[in-house]
Amino acid sequence: MFSDQIKIKCSLPHSLYRAQQIKDFAGLAAEQASTSLYGLMNRAGQACYDVFKSHFPEAKNVLVLTGEGSNGGDGYIFAAIAKESGLQVQLCQVGDASELTGDAAEARNAWRVEQGIIDGIEQADFDKADVIVDALLGTGLLGTVRAEYQRLIHKMNQTGKPILSVDIPSGLNPDTGAIKEVAVNAQVTVCFVGLKQGLFTGRSAEYCGEIYFSCLGVEKEFKALCQSTVSRVTYSDVSHYLQPRSRTSHKGFFGKTLVIGGNVGMPGAARLASEAALRCGSGLVKVLTLPENLLTVLSGRPELMGEGVDIERFDGGAIRDWATVLTIGPGLGTDLWGKTLLDYVLASELPTVVDADALNLLVDNPTWKDNWILTPHPGEAATLLGCSINQIENDRFSAVRNLQRSFGGVVVLKGAGTLICDGKQVYVKNVGNPGMASGGMGDILSGIIAGLLAQGLDSLQASILGVSIHGLAADAAAKSDERGLLASDLFPYIRKLVNP
Repeated sequence: MFSDQIKIKCSLPHSLYRAQQIKDFAGLAAEQASTSLYGLMNRAGQACYDVFKSHFPEAKNVLVLTGEGSNGGDGYIFAAIAKESGLQVQLCQVGDASELTGDAAEARNAWRVEQGIIDGIEQADFDKADVIVDALLGTGLLGTVRAEYQRLIHKMNQTGKPILSVDIPSGLNPDTGAIKEVAVNAQVTVCFVGLKQGLFTGRSAEYCGEIYFSCLGVEKEFKALCQSTVSRVTYSDVSHYLQPRSRTSHKGFFGKTLVIGGNVGMPGAARLASEAALRCGSGLVKVLTLPENLLTVLSGRPELMGEGVDIERFDGGAIRDWATVLTIGPGLGTDLWGKTLLDYVLASELPTVVDADALNLLVDNPTWKDNWILTPHPGEAATLLGCSINQIENDRFSAVRNLQRSFGGVVVLKGAGTLICDGKQVYVKNVGNPGMASGGMGDILSGIIAGLLAQGLDSLQASILGVSIHGLAADAAAKSDERGLLASDLFPYIRKLVNP
């Protein structure tokens, strides 16, 4: 049975932290809570054991692999508790156990009190183990994984045995979720004191498995000492932004969304974005597109309005005189037609969602606005910042902050663990699935966010709720099958999610 300190995925804290913040304040928090870092280590070992017994109740043989720091100390405490509880435990230490210092050395001694044997890594019996406990590197890793650890991690992953990682899978960067060389592929991760921000974006979803959390009894003290600038958000946190409508409402109450895009060969992008805005509840939606694409965009959706734009005759009237919210980018193209329409948008003061080709065009026309929302994927983010996609993915938190500083407004950096930044706080959304890796999904998101803006939500509210609706709709649409999911499959679920 879990202790009351342990939280599972549905009840994880919202605040996220960098590893250095936890290192700086955990000791002081422990002192204020009348304990010590070694006291926290004992609680961490117990928390891991509680999760272990709940998650692997049939396991009899456990292999504990310990490193040379405090993460290894947590492993020693776990091993002592497991052995005392009657499990068959093999503990294998990287390096010389006699060289451990501080709390890790004290934990090693506690293992020896239980008549525990310390084997070398070369003696590890992977075949016998029902479960492997990864207590190798923890949050101390911010650089390169040494060769001996790389070999060991590869071997652990190749066994196919379930792995429980202590605090964070070894090899995963706790601040970014990036992996330089290799990382442990855990089925369960038990995190302590504060949730590490790297567990929720980047490549972490592939490696963390199910995440559990224990504050180790210092939650109040730690929060008072350490301010978080990164937060997890859930749909339930923001669904109240959409209140039931008045019985006397009419379409004039809910805004006019203008979608600008649909260049040669890309009418579908504008259609998807515009229909998404309608499905979210925008009072009216109009599309500005190429004249020859107008029929394609409007076919089968008579609720949409449209205007074919001959760029030589267009005077910006629909942008200037009709709309209350703009969305530009879906299928816009980067030719003169697209550039000219973007110029009109940049001259407007209306709230705007900027996506796709409009983002690429901003490189040649860098602009800062406080009332727009940029929704780049990593490739577009790399173009905007003049770097590689790998650089974006290796530190998504820095990337989204740099984008916001450079362009203003709210930035939504799409991907696994979508990040939303308003210049003050970064919000993390863990929704969606690999089925979303298909054309048109980004167009749907830009339409959803625009439709929410049209109904009076501010930029941050519309971005957070929009990402939530988008991802949850995709999860519902892909409940049985992910491969082959189409962007338009989301529409029935979007309508349900905007009526909480």
